[in-house]
Amino acid sequence: MRILVLNPNTTAAVTERIAAAARAAAALGTEIVAVTAPRGLPYIANRAEAVLGGAIALELLAEHHDGVDAAVIAAFGDPALGGARELFDIPIVGMTEAGLLTACMLGRTYAIVTFSAGLVSWYRECIEWHGLERRCVAIRALDARVASLADVQDEHRAALVGLANRTAAEDGADVIVFSGAPLSGLAAQVRDQISVPVVDCAAAALKQAEALAALKPRKPEIGSFRRPPAKSSTGLPPSLARWLARE
Repeated sequence: MRILVLNPNTTAAVTERIAAAARAAAALGTEIVAVTAPRGLPYIANRAEAVLGGAIALELLAEHHDGVDAAVIAAFGDPALGGARELFDIPIVGMTEAGLLTACMLGRTYAIVTFSAGLVSWYRECIEWHGLERRCVAIRALDARVASLADVQDEHRAALVGLANRTAAEDGADVIVFSGAPLSGLAAQVRDQISVPVVDCAAAALKQAEALAALKPRKPEIGSFRRPPAKSSTGLPPSLARWLARE
């Protein structure tokens, strides 16, 4: 089985974090195909950046989806997830959705812990898009300066663990979800230091991608996720233009 893990931002070190967490969770025989956006933003942190990153995610899917069994959009917030599911025939998993659904299988309530307060309002909208806001009891973020995006989990590990434990105790969260691609892999390292289950979104997304690939769901012919009719375009990357045109 081959799973495409695409990072729609340009920070290769974050892609390496995501891919490492995915490989650690992967079943024997699963190959991870990790791809970093060739252009765009170093990190997606708001609505506008999610739109830009989403367009690049669709380009990467058009270029790399052939020959893989499923794909993961590896950015918290799942940019272009709905559009990707419309366009492509393989199962597409969003890192946010996978983490939240996994948390809902481990407890009645969950909370998100992240590393930047600037992400909170956007994350709340993402949760609402997935219809899981009623089970979210809190979104908490560190109040700290981030010197290095790729190293944020190393720089602030103790603070993130402390925030996760306070959130579980004070907000009544049955499960903690570490959010943001730079935190990929942290949950496995600190799980015994946190009083409730903690979910790594990259690992959860990989396992759900494996499950969906094994189930071999068909592409719908009707409904909101059927493939759109052929349409010509101007100025788009050739692989995406051909896919949109059904060539």
